[in-house]
Formats: sequence, structure tokens, C-alpha cells
Amino acid sequence: MTQHDNDPAWPDHKPTALLVLADGTVLQGFGLGAEGHAVGEVCFNTAMTGYEEILTDPSYAGQLITFTFPHIGNVGTNEEDIETVNMAATPGARGVILRTAITDPSNYRATKHLDQWLKARGIIGLSGIDTRALTALIRSKGMPNAVIAHARNGEFDLHGLKEEAREWPGLEGMDLVPMVTSGQRFTWDETPWLWDKGFGRQDKAEFNVVAIDYGIKRNILRLLAGVGCKVTVVPATTSSEDILAMKPDGVFLSNGPGDPAATGKYAVPVIRDVIKSGTPTFGICLGHQMLGLAVGAKTKKMHQGHHGANHPVKDETTGKVEITSMNHGFAVDETTLPKGATQTHISLFDGSNCGIQLDGKPVFSVQYHPEASPGPRDSHYLFQRFADLMRQKKSA
Repeated sequence: MTQHDNDPAWPDHKPTALLVLADGTVLQGFGLGAEGHAVGEVCFNTAMTGYEEILTDPSYAGQLITFTFPHIGNVGTNEEDIETVNMAATPGARGVILRTAITDPSNYRATKHLDQWLKARGIIGLSGIDTRALTALIRSKGMPNAVIAHARNGEFDLHGLKEEAREWPGLEGMDLVPMVTSGQRFTWDETPWLWDKGFGRQDKAEFNVVAIDYGIKRNILRLLAGVGCKVTVVPATTSSEDILAMKPDGVFLSNGPGDPAATGKYAVPVIRDVIKSGTPTFGICLGHQMLGLAVGAKTKKMHQGHHGANHPVKDETTGKVEITSMNHGFAVDETTLPKGATQTHISLFDGSNCGIQLDGKPVFSVQYHPEASPGPRDSHYLFQRFADLMRQKKSA
């Protein structure tokens, strides 16, 4: 049996989306989400759940996410699982790459189909390619720069897309924090979500915490509030004088996107002043990397990065192994850690640095995302560790 022109029984399989790599490779698929094109770095994420939290994590700014799990979108989306602080803003992933088309949502919390949600947030999507082959390419050659494009009519300026992918400078040396940090300071008192109850409020705060926003996630703020913190979030460029004038019991250095060495040009001097003040300090992800820079270590670009909710990490202070949620393409070079900065956590996948602690000072940080969202909750204890440091400081 042969296909006949204009036969409605035969679906139109003309590609409506492209992924154009910087080396000229073109992968064809079917578009979803917003139309248009976007340039970024292609990474892969191994999480099986939590795609809405992943796609709204500001740490993914400048990146195109390939999900290795084939069925993405089948639980829909909702208004509660967004991780960017400003619900009206759209910082996060620039594009999403899926193996199969999105199915209709099947979850009692779903309020919108993922395709509609992507359109509303301006995120370009592509489905119908071999994501395992793309993941294998990233593992062997590293994370490529690329352009993702979606056009319903299937018409593309292929030469222009190839040129854009080739000329994009990449994340190394790029400060992306200005596009995701808050524009003004604000306070936070929402506590973590509880089954059948939703989110709570912290009305009896024990600690006054200043969180420096390099691209902070909502669930980090909730977990800080959950251990007794009244949190004041300040923009990334806030001076150390302004931070310390608020007399914080603790300072939190948030997650965020881009190259820590680039952001560190203005953030590191502030972090050094905070450390010098003796204020208990806790950093996550980009905050961890810049804390490393502040004490004299160096950071490096990773070959394929760590992105997923199943990364084993060993806490060398307790000997315990925790399964963690990760999202980073840069890391602290553990060989450059100076005397007085002790490595506390390591990745059991590749031995890379996942945590440091300053000897004799109430200052520590981790590379991964202990707040989860998505991911396991093995690392929630770190927020209590921060609270304990502030309590000890206050009682001293």
C-alpha cells in the first residue's frame, strides 16, 4: 500500500522542530510548546519525575534540557511546583528535548497540559528524537552549544540556525545571574508543602537570615522558613555593608546559573566580608562554587555536568551516603582547596567535590540541591545543620 497525496488517513510527518548543534549536526523532530528559536548549551537530566520544577529552576538559564526518561508530561503541570520565585517571570531552561510526544495529563494535581504550559512560558520544545543517542553524544563529546527551533509550517533558515549555534560563545565566562536575580529585596515566610494541607507560614521565627539571590529556588526558601528562619532575600549585587547592617543570624548563598568565576567578580568580595564577620554562612550550588572562590580555590567547567535526582554523595563528616538532586556544569576543583577549607562531601559517580567547610568557622556549602524539588529528601538535614550553627552563635 502506498501513500497518496492529500490522503487524510496518512499523517503529515514533516519535521516541525530542529536541534542544530554547533558542529553542524541537525536533529529533526516534532515541535511542542512555544514557536521560535533559542540558543543554549545542551545537557541531559536523568530525573524520572519533577520536570516542572526542573524547567523552572533558574540554574538552568542558558541551557536546553534533554530528558533521558521517555515519558515527560504525563502528570501535567500545576501552579504549586514552579521553582522560580517570581511567578510571572520565565527564567529557567530555554528549551526542552523529549523522546516521545506528551500524553494527556493523569494526576489529581494537574491544572494544565505540559504543551500549553510550555507555550505560556515561552519554552520551545522538541520531541521524536533518539534522546539516548543524544545523551551518548554528550557523554562522549561534552555538552554542545545548539539552537532549538520550532515552526508549525516546518520552514527553517537552516544556514542561519547553524551560524547562530556556531557563534554562540557558550556558558564559560558568562554571568547569567543578572537575568534571574530579584530586582528588589523581599521577605519570605512560606514553609514546606504538607500532604493534604498545602504550604504553611512561619509565624514564630527564631533566626533572621539574609539570602543572596543568584537565582534562588522557592523550595530552598521554604526549607529555611521550615527550620525557624525569617528570610530576607536580597539581589545578587547587594553590598556586604547592606547585608551586615541587617544584623543577620545567618547568610545564605543561593543556587544560580552560569560561570561562577564571572559572577564571582562582584559576588566574591561580598562573600569574603560575610565570612570575615563571623556570620554563619550556608551555600548551595553556585553559592558553593563562589564560596570556594572566596577562600582561594578555583572552579572548572565539567565535561557533561551533573543533572538529575539520583546522584550518590558521601558525607565525609558522618560517613553516610545520600542520594541527591544535582544541576551544575561547573565544579570546585578539589585540588585547589586551600588549607583551612576541608572537603566534606564527594560525588560517588566521579569523585568530584560536593561540599566544603571552613575550619573553625561556621561556614559550609554543598554543590548539590538539598532542598530537592525534585528529588529525594536525604539532604534536608543540612538546613537543620545551618540552624544549629546560628543557634550556637547566638548563645555564645
